[in-house]
Amino acid sequence: MKKVGFFKSIQFKFVIIYALLILLAMQLIGVFFTDRLKTYSLDNFENALISQSKIMAYNIGEAIREARETNNSNPNNVAKQVKNQLSGVDSGIREMEVIDSNGVIIAADDKHSSVIGERTTNELIMRDVLSSNEVNRYRRTDRNSGERVDIVTAPIRVNNQKYGILYVEKTFEGVYAQLRTINQILATATIFSLLVTAVLAFFLARTITKPLVQMQRQVLAVSHGNFTRKVEMVEKDEIGQLAASFNNMTKKLRDATATTESERRKLKSVLTYMTDGVVATDRKGNVILMNNRAEELLDVYRHDVTGNSLLDLLKIRKNYKIMDLYGMTDSIMLDFSNDEQTVLLRANFSVVKKENGAVNGLIAVIHDVTEQEQVDMERREFVANVSHELRTPLTTMKSYLEALQDGAVSDPQLATKFLDVTQMETERMIRLVNDLLQLSRLDTKDYKINLQRTDYVAFCDRIIDRFEMSKKQNIQFVRKLPEGTFYVQVDRDKLTQVIDNILSNAMKYSPEGGLITFRVIRKGQKIRTMISDQGVGIPKENLAKVFNRFYRVDRARSRKLGGTGLGLAIAKEMIEAQGGDIWAESEWNRGTTIHFILPLDREEV
Repeated sequence: MKKVGFFKSIQFKFVIIYALLILLAMQLIGVFFTDRLKTYSLDNFENALISQSKIMAYNIGEAIREARETNNSNPNNVAKQVKNQLSGVDSGIREMEVIDSNGVIIAADDKHSSVIGERTTNELIMRDVLSSNEVNRYRRTDRNSGERVDIVTAPIRVNNQKYGILYVEKTFEGVYAQLRTINQILATATIFSLLVTAVLAFFLARTITKPLVQMQRQVLAVSHGNFTRKVEMVEKDEIGQLAASFNNMTKKLRDATATTESERRKLKSVLTYMTDGVVATDRKGNVILMNNRAEELLDVYRHDVTGNSLLDLLKIRKNYKIMDLYGMTDSIMLDFSNDEQTVLLRANFSVVKKENGAVNGLIAVIHDVTEQEQVDMERREFVANVSHELRTPLTTMKSYLEALQDGAVSDPQLATKFLDVTQMETERMIRLVNDLLQLSRLDTKDYKINLQRTDYVAFCDRIIDRFEMSKKQNIQFVRKLPEGTFYVQVDRDKLTQVIDNILSNAMKYSPEGGLITFRVIRKGQKIRTMISDQGVGIPKENLAKVFNRFYRVDRARSRKLGGTGLGLAIAKEMIEAQGGDIWAESEWNRGTTIHFILPLDREEV
C-alpha cells in the first residue's frame, strides 16, 4: 500500500481544522472590531469638526459685529477681521470659506484666496445659504484626488441675524490611515496565532493518530495474506476496542478466505477446461468474468472487454436489451463470421440471483455450432441441388414418354427423336449418379491412391493429343510445355480424370475458333499446370464458389452441354488427395484459367 502523504494524513486535517477555527474566530473578531472602530472614529472625527466649525462660526460672527461697530463704511475691515479668524486653522482642513447671504465669498483660507469676491458656484453651499439655519454635514469623495472628505456648513449669525455660512472641508484620509495600521496589527496577530495553533494541533493530532498508524500497518499485513499477526491493545479506550474487533475479524476472515480460495480453484478448473465459452455479468449486464474458451470464440481479450456491456460483446444491441436477456428461455444465434472464416455461435442465458431472490447478474454459455450449422446447410443444399438436378431430366423424360403414349409412337421420325432425348437424359442421370458416388467415396476416403512415377510432360502431351484427335469444334490447342523430363508421383487414372474435366469444360465454354492454352512450369519443388480458355469467364465474386458442388456459371447452357456441376468439385478432391492444390482465375467475358500444382518426385528434386 502506498504511504499516505502528510498533506493527505489525519494529522494535516487536524492542523487545518484547528487553524481554520482560529482563523474564523480571529476574522469574526477582527471584522466586528474594525467595523466598530471605523464607525467610532468617523463619528468622533465628524463631531470634532462640527464643534470646531461652530466655534469658528461664532468667532467670525463676533468679529464681523465688532468690525461693523468700529467702522461701518469700510468692508475691507470686515474681510480683514474674518481673515484673521481663519488663520491658524487645523492643517487637516482642505478648504475653508465664508459666504455671505448673497452667495459671495468674502473670506477663504490661504490656498483658496483667489476666489474671494466671487459668487460661489457650489450648489451645496447655495442651498444651505438660502434655506438652512442649522449645522449640516456631508461626506463625499473628491473626483480629482479620490480623497474621502467630510464637509460641514455652519450658519454665521451677527446680532441674532443670519449673515451667511462657514464652509469647512476636511479629509478623512488620516482616520483611514489609522484604521489600516490597526488592521495590519490584527493581521500580524492572526498569523502569529495560526502558527502557534498549527504547532499545538500537530502535537495533539500525533497523540491520536499514532495508534491508528500502528493499526494501519497491521491491516496492510492482513491485506497481503498474513493472518497470523494481531493488533496490540495498548489502551482500553475506543481505539483499543477497535483493535479487539479487528483481531476477531481477522480470524473469521482467515477461515472465510480459505473456504473461498478452495471454491475458486474448483471453479477456475471447471471454467478453464470447459469446451463452451462462459461469460458472467453484473446486475447491469457489464462483463465481469469470462473463460479462455469465450475469448477464443469471441476473438477478444478479457482485459479489453471487462466492464463493457454484454450486448456490445455479443453484438446484439440492435435487437435486444439487458432486460430481454433476463427473461429469455430460448437460445439465440450469433454470427461472428468475417472475410477469412465463418463462425456461428449459440448463446444460452441463465439468471444469477442472490439469497433474497434479487437479480445479481447473468451467465451466458456460448457454444460453437459452426461445423454443425455448415453440415446442416451443406446437407440441405446438397439435397436441394440433387433434387433439382434429377427433377429436370425426369420431367423431360416424363413429358416425352407421355407424348409417345398419346400417339407420337406411331410417327417413326418423331418417336425416334423422343427416344433419343429420353436416352440422352437417362445417360445424364447416370453420369450424375456416378459423379455423386465418386464424390461420396472421396468424402469417406473409401478409395486408394495408386501413386506411380510419371514423366509429367509426356503424360500431358498424350492427353492433349487425345483431345485434339476427338474434338468436333473449331478449337486450337496451344502447348507451352517445358523441355526435358519432370517426374511426379501421381495416380495416373485420377489425374487423367482431373485434366479431362478441366479440358472438357474449356472446350464446352470456348467459342468457335477459340484457343485453349496448356502451360506447364516448374516452381521450386513443385510443378504448376495452367489451362486457359477464351470462354465466358467467371464473375470475380463467384470465383470462390467454382469448386463447390453443383456450381455452374451458366446453368441452362451447362445442362444443355451435359454438365453435372460436379466435375471441378471432383477435381479439387483428387488434386488435394495427391498433395497438391487447385484454384481458378478469371475475368468475365475474357476466359478462365484453372491452376493446379503437384509436388515433384523426391528423386527429381
